[in-house]
Amino acid sequence: MFSIGDRVVYPMHGAGIIEAIEEREILGQRKQYYIMKLPIGDMKVMIPVDGVDGVGLRQVIGQEDLTRVLDVLAGERTKMSTNWNRRYRANAEKLKSGNIFEVAEVVRNLTLREKEKGLSTGERKMLDSAKQILVSEVVLARNIPEAEAHSLLNRAMGQ
Repeated sequence: MFSIGDRVVYPMHGAGIIEAIEEREILGQRKQYYIMKLPIGDMKVMIPVDGVDGVGLRQVIGQEDLTRVLDVLAGERTKMSTNWNRRYRANAEKLKSGNIFEVAEVVRNLTLREKEKGLSTGERKMLDSAKQILVSEVVLARNIPEAEAHSLLNRAMGQ
């Protein structure tokens, strides 16, 4: 169970801080919800407390894991399918996993592909979303502004 003030990551949405735990009635059912504020985009997300395990809510990474994320970004591209549809599905699964290292892999691979061949509209949106997820976690892991997090990630990728 998480507490108010915890820094957590909600896969596909990014990192945020639990601001409250409230009971709400939705569709005739009363449940407790974590109210999570995302630092980027000033958005709030409600997550059912009893569904946390199923959605993959987890703590924000520490400094050691952040170093590993930066290493992944600086690393070599992993083999990807040449078929756009298969590549898109594989990357979508990595993003849904909530695993920060897999999200970093998607950012790295799509960034490299973009430089070489360009990206389709769908993959471009996926890259933007993956970067946003990564940036939101770096912002909370390092306590730095969004622009500084972008710079840190870009430097790791040699940009």
